[in-house]
Order: sequence, then structure tokens, then C-alpha cells
Amino acid sequence: MKKWKLDSWKNYPVKHIPKYDDMDELNLVINKIKRFPPLVFAGESRSLIKQLSDVCDGKAFLLQGGDCAESFAEFHPDNIRDTFKVILQMALVLTSSASLPVVKVGRIAGQFSKPRSSPVENKNGKELPTYLGDNINGIEFTEEARKPDAKRLFRAYSQSASTLNLLRAFSQGGFADLRQVHLWNLGFVKGSSQAKKYKEIEDKISDALSFMEACGINADNNRRLRTVNFYTSHEALLLPFEQAMTRVDSTTGEYHDTSAHFVWIGDRTRQLDGGHVEFCRGIKNPIGLKCGPTLKPEELIKLCNKLNPQNEPGRLTLISRFGADNVDKFLPKLIRTVKKEGLNVIWSCDPMHGNTLVSTTGFKTRPFNNIVKEIKKVFAVHQSEGSYAGGLHIEMTGQDVTECTGGAQKISEKDLSHRYHTHCDPRLNANQALELAFLISDEIKKNSQYSKNIIQAAS
Repeated sequence: MKKWKLDSWKNYPVKHIPKYDDMDELNLVINKIKRFPPLVFAGESRSLIKQLSDVCDGKAFLLQGGDCAESFAEFHPDNIRDTFKVILQMALVLTSSASLPVVKVGRIAGQFSKPRSSPVENKNGKELPTYLGDNINGIEFTEEARKPDAKRLFRAYSQSASTLNLLRAFSQGGFADLRQVHLWNLGFVKGSSQAKKYKEIEDKISDALSFMEACGINADNNRRLRTVNFYTSHEALLLPFEQAMTRVDSTTGEYHDTSAHFVWIGDRTRQLDGGHVEFCRGIKNPIGLKCGPTLKPEELIKLCNKLNPQNEPGRLTLISRFGADNVDKFLPKLIRTVKKEGLNVIWSCDPMHGNTLVSTTGFKTRPFNNIVKEIKKVFAVHQSEGSYAGGLHIEMTGQDVTECTGGAQKISEKDLSHRYHTHCDPRLNANQALELAFLISDEIKKNSQYSKNIIQAAS
């Protein structure tokens, strides 16, 4: 394998990176960002890899969620708080069901840009470049807004830093107290159509907390009950920015991308000879790889070996995204090939991207039932193949949006226009995200028990 350098990705073809009219301005911006403080630290990324190695061994579960694409317009502390809050609620439900620790990773504090299916957008006979994310261009349908503007990276960095600052305060300052998180669920449970089932899980959590309280174990004398480890992630798409944020760890001499704890390569940019794979192979962060219907088993093995040549547990997460009707067709072959090669990977399920459609009212949406269907199919396939489904990767928000149809709220296609705020793809709202955690809790439990049986058999 050729020697990796910080800028060696430039020697390879790259997709979905915008062309800036003023390259001098881009270079000026990038050179300034190189001198900015890191957003995260190498030691934090190493801690995440350690936790992810437990997921790889079937001893934990990965929950990764947040915005499709963060925006400048929706940047507000309440929105950050509410997304963080829902992820904690979901994690509590899954932990209660599976009796496994949940590794919590947000699509937040840097998830701005997205690869798009078309480079241009047409409205009323007018054609303009596609909106690529607030750190690249503007969503307004004007020629000026759609020009890539390098100065937007300054605002994206600033927003990411502010978001991380607030998340650290929430996760370590008492907001994440276990008893408080438990109480957050109650309003949803009371109003749910499946209240009886949800109430059973709530009662289980209450009983466990009451037992610990009776034993003298509470948030006042046990820090772990009032704090959580929370990590950030985004797609490593805009490589000039990712390179600028990559620094040498003074304690190890290794390169870490300090823009996030965890970065992933998208399904559209995972070319084996492409710049995105080349860049990610050289950084020591945990890496995700989106796996769609066009990925061949032999190509996946080559990608795994290139991105994780030491076969380190926790380093590589494979995020399947096929669509509910395609799971049985594509996933088993990938699992079998990875098992045969003895590769240490985490298998996570992205049930969002393969289930996107355009409604009769013209809005992109995702039917809630199809999202649940894909997750259940993925878990079933992993069990039948003797593999461990170790993660869930969803696009969601803590806001009360109407972007995905269905769920207990019975959002219809006619309802989509009421509160459709996403800058890119439709997200689950707070109630739908929590409902999803409850609905798949049985699968998580069966999956957990299956994993424990495998571990016991191996030992």
C-alpha cells in the first residue's frame, strides 16, 4: 500500500466536492482554519474506539442519530438540547430492553454538507446548481446563493464549536441524570397507541432506579448516573476542510481528524481508488462506511482491508442502507463474505436512505412503517447468518416536524407541509424517533441474547 500523506487524497479522483470560482480565497480560508483549535481531541476518539470494540464483540450497541444536514437557520440551543434529549431517551429504552450499554453518537456539530443525486436543480424552467449544504452554498434558489462560498466554512466551524460546547455541558453537567432522562419519556408513553407495552418498559426502568436508590446508589454519590459519554460524527465529504482539521497527536504521532470523533464515507464516495477512501485510511478516528445496493462483496473486502489493515475491533463500522424491500437481496452476501474473511467490523443499520420517496404532494418523505420494516429485516438476516447487528443509524430531530409519514401521530402526506423544515432529506421527529426505539426493543433484546449465546459458545 502506498505511503499515506495528509494531502495524498489529491492524487486520486474525488466526487461530490464543489468547484470554487475563487481558489485563492478557498486556500486562504483553509490556511486560517488550519490554525484554529481542534473541535475534538485524539484521546476522545481513542475512547470511542474502545467503546466501539465492545460493540464489535457484541457487548454493546451503537446508536447514531441526528440531522440529515445541519443548517445555519436552525442553529439554536433549544434544538441542540432537544436532539440530545431524544438520543438519550432512545438509548435508555434500548439499554433497558437489551441490558447492554449503548454507545451514543450524534450526527451533529459538523454534519453540514451532503452528496446530491443531481448537480443541478430545476424550478419553473430555471436551472441552478444544487444546494450542497450550508457550509458550501445557500438553499435560496438564486444564482448568488448557489455559488460555493469558502467563507461559509468559518461559520460552520464556529457553529460546530458552539454546539460541542453545549453538548459537553449537557452530557457532564447533570442534564443527563438517569432519573431525569427516564421522566422525559412519560409524556410520550401516555399519549401512545401502544401505551401498555411502553408502560411495561417504563415500569422496568422505574423499578431498577428505585432498587438502586434503596441500595444507596444515586446520582449524588455515583457520577456515572448523572453523566454520559456523547460523541459527534459527520460524513467526511468536504476533504479540504477535513484535511485542515486533521492534526498530529502529540502523544502518539498519529493523525486524527479533529472535526469529529467519528467520520464516515458515503455510499456515493466509497470508490476504492477515490480520494475519500484515501483520506480516511490515514486518520486514526473510527470510520464508518455506507453500504448500498451497488456494493459488491469483493469490493467490500478490499475497502475493509484498506481502511482497517490491522483488523482493529471498533475501527470500522459498516452501515447498511438498502431499503426495506432490498435487505434480503443484498445484505446476506455481504455478511457471509465478511465472516469468511474474519474481519472485525460493526454492522449498523441505516433504515432512512433506502426508503426515501416523493409524496403525491411533492415532498420527499420516508414512510415510518418502511423504516421499521427495514430494521426488523436487518436484525432477522443477521441472526440467520450468525452475525451481530450492532447499531442503528438514523436521521432525526428533537423538533416536532412533519417530514416522515406514519407513526403513532399518523402523519399523512397532506400533513407534510405543516412543519417541513429539513434542508435536505426528511427526518423522524422526536415522537417518531422514540416510538422507533420502543418498536424495535424486542428485536434488540433477541439480538442481544443471540450475541451472548455466541460469546458463551466461543468461550
